[in-house]
Amino acid sequence: MSTATDTRPTDRALLPLTGAKLPRWAPALVLALAAATAGLLALTLGWGPVGTAFVAVLLFGLALPAWSLAVENRRAATDRFVTSLVWGAFLLALIPLVSLTWTVVSNGAPAFSAEFFTFSMRNVVGEGGGIYHAIIGTLIITGIAALMSVPIGLMTAIYLVEYGAGKRVARSINFLVDVMTGIPSIVAGLFAYALFLIFFGPGVRMGFAGSVALSVLMVPVVVRSCEEMLKLVPNDLREASYALGVPKWRTIVKVVLPTAMAGIITGVMLAVARVAGETAPLLIIAGATDSVNFNPFDERMMTLPVFAYYSYTQPGVPPGPGLERAWGAALILIIIVMALNLLGRALGHLFAPKTGR
Repeated sequence: MSTATDTRPTDRALLPLTGAKLPRWAPALVLALAAATAGLLALTLGWGPVGTAFVAVLLFGLALPAWSLAVENRRAATDRFVTSLVWGAFLLALIPLVSLTWTVVSNGAPAFSAEFFTFSMRNVVGEGGGIYHAIIGTLIITGIAALMSVPIGLMTAIYLVEYGAGKRVARSINFLVDVMTGIPSIVAGLFAYALFLIFFGPGVRMGFAGSVALSVLMVPVVVRSCEEMLKLVPNDLREASYALGVPKWRTIVKVVLPTAMAGIITGVMLAVARVAGETAPLLIIAGATDSVNFNPFDERMMTLPVFAYYSYTQPGVPPGPGLERAWGAALILIIIVMALNLLGRALGHLFAPKTGR
């Protein structure tokens, strides 16, 4: 009696689990060759830096997957192709950002001096003067706008998440917030002008009115950011608080808000940074002045965006100092916005819920 035997190979060496792979330095080599080729084409055809970078990224995205397909396999080549697309999109997105940053820094940094930060433009013709009055105006107007917008936006978000879920009023508020998010900034300025025109008459200009215009733009951003952060708080925390007999308002104050505080602070800082660079509404209602004004309820108040606008469009004679001051104001505005973003991240990390074992 004979028994059937399995004649299939059982040696694990005959079943390779790995195949040929490109060396780890292959992407760097391909990138270097692509950059060199694009550079030669740029020198020959007279391309600019943007065209050269685009061709280099394109060559890299085609050459590396082709090499991978020849050495590895189709799956690895597809993976490298998609990875190349992602990195290529990232590098292309960096081009305008780096170009903008370099342009502002190179043109604005020469304007920096002690006089530039400590003097206003009062009685200044030609060279000299500074942006002290514009910095003060920006801080005052933006600060008042934040003081008005943050409580309104936060309480609106609390109502939408904690009290109005599924109600018709909450749906109406959501619709209005969406509409306010998309309105042009100049409409907010016209609204503030029409509102203060009723009480102060034609030609009204004051810093507080500019704060009202900025708060119209800031409120929907605060509402949306706070609403999303409150939605991320687990319902288990609320239910545990209710089970202990804690009332709803105290649960919101002691449990929900502290848990979402990191995201709320980050959202508020982003909203402040968003309105700090607005120009159109402040041109309409806050006006412009060459002097320092610490009173937001009296007369015109200069801000950095408006100062940069007037310095660039009306540089004076000779135009050199005016243009330099405009670039300097733009650089200071970028630094302030970046500082607000960094402050928001730091505060978010500080107030983030601490976890432990």
